[in-house]
Amino acid sequence: MDKAYIDFARLWRLAGERTNFVVTAKDNMKYRVIKRKTTKKETGVICDQTIVLTGSATSKKYPGCLRRIRYFDAETGNTLIFLTNNFKLSALTIAALYRNRWGIEIFFKWIKQHLKIQTFWGHSENAVRTQVWIAISTYVLVVITKKKLKLPQKLYEILQLISLSAFDRTSLKTLFLNENIQDVKEQDCNQLILL
Repeated sequence: MDKAYIDFARLWRLAGERTNFVVTAKDNMKYRVIKRKTTKKETGVICDQTIVLTGSATSKKYPGCLRRIRYFDAETGNTLIFLTNNFKLSALTIAALYRNRWGIEIFFKWIKQHLKIQTFWGHSENAVRTQVWIAISTYVLVVITKKKLKLPQKLYEILQLISLSAFDRTSLKTLFLNENIQDVKEQDCNQLILL
């Protein structure tokens, strides 16, 4: 989670439920270092510490120990500070977990923008889960299609062509590899008759 979502009382509940978390620390966080691990700076890990919070409110909300990892990301040039309750994984793995969360966020952003789950048809937990799984399955099928057919189009463009040609008799390979396609709407109608 990003530092905007830090809620130490919630993190303490997660820790009590044996759930691991990785969050970025706020710049003004007050803490005391209890233990330091040696690190190899060439890996990007600047420090790996065990800390306790010393702020009057935060120390009450999270009375246990946290692991504080300071990491330099060579790709972005940013120095990030992570807090976690996981003391077993390596500091590099913790940094990788945080970095990989961006892939998950981008994936859900893509789903929201392109798969158009604007409203849910049902509001029960099962209905929402089913619709999200349908969206994920659609995404995966589009990625597989792009890879298998070696398509130059972006995922969004592929999805658009498929949605506009859902009842078209043209094969996917022909549809996407046709160099004359400027806009699917301009093609001759070759649609199946429904009734």
